[in-house]
Amino acid sequence: MLKRKGVLLQSSHLEKKQMEHIIEAEGLRKTFGDLVAVDDISFKVLRGECFGILGPNGAGKTSTIRMIYGFSPMTSGSLKVFGLDISKGLRQIKSHIGVCQQENNLDPDLSVLQNLEVYAHYFNIPRKAAEKRAKELLAFMSLGHREKAKVTELSGGMMRRLVLARSLINNPDLLILDEPTTGLDPQSRHQVWERLEGLRSKGLTILLTTHYMDEASRLCDRLVIMDHGRILVMGEPFELIRKHIGRNVIEVNAPSKELQAFIQSQKLEYEDIGHRLIIYSEDSDNLFHKISDSYCKDGCILRMATLEDVFLKLTGRDLRE
Repeated sequence: MLKRKGVLLQSSHLEKKQMEHIIEAEGLRKTFGDLVAVDDISFKVLRGECFGILGPNGAGKTSTIRMIYGFSPMTSGSLKVFGLDISKGLRQIKSHIGVCQQENNLDPDLSVLQNLEVYAHYFNIPRKAAEKRAKELLAFMSLGHREKAKVTELSGGMMRRLVLARSLINNPDLLILDEPTTGLDPQSRHQVWERLEGLRSKGLTILLTTHYMDEASRLCDRLVIMDHGRILVMGEPFELIRKHIGRNVIEVNAPSKELQAFIQSQKLEYEDIGHRLIIYSEDSDNLFHKISDSYCKDGCILRMATLEDVFLKLTGRDLRE
């Protein structure tokens, strides 16, 4: 068993600790009538890694993880968690996972501490042990000083940290996070990231969905980008950036026809979004000087390529409602 600042983070109640894969999904499919939310996807999550699922609204991220923690039955395919078939061993699987949902579904009539203690009863944790564990988790999430406060008295960042603390009450071997930092200010987001990094460093397996590309880059060992229910790419963040974008990006505002002709003549990969050109190239320094000296009237920018560039290139720039 592992601890960080007095918090019990891992347990070894199943032989799954010796398994290479915590999640194994093959041909996973989820439909709602004529709507195909998840369309024949396959992936595996390694023990001890943080695995991300990225995608625009409606891509199938939440539908995927809801099947994994048993909230929504799969339409077809094969899904194993801890080596157990989800259709046969769901009760045992649920006892060893923690889920942090998008919604702050805390009980407003209970105190911060009571929210954790009551939730602990679902896992048959004895009262004294539940109180001890709840206080340890509140301290771990920097909420110990608010244990007697009502949930309605907390800030948005505190509420998210409390939901995260609640998802750890049963010492899970798999933590599932559905957009855990949506709506948080930068300070709160970074505090949540630090806690998640601490948990991952102790060997906890994390499955994460997020809209924040910087969050995925920082936390995820590997990830998939989904769209329209299908997996577009899978790999390590840095590898995906180098493969699909390159090392750097040049952005040019109000590009001239002369610049567009030059880019095409050089057979460079680029995106034309009307008022701006986004150019991808490994030889970015020389190219940047050439473009800035000869074609940039309103300025241009040289920056490092990011996971967001990959995301937008593969899924498009149109808004999803």
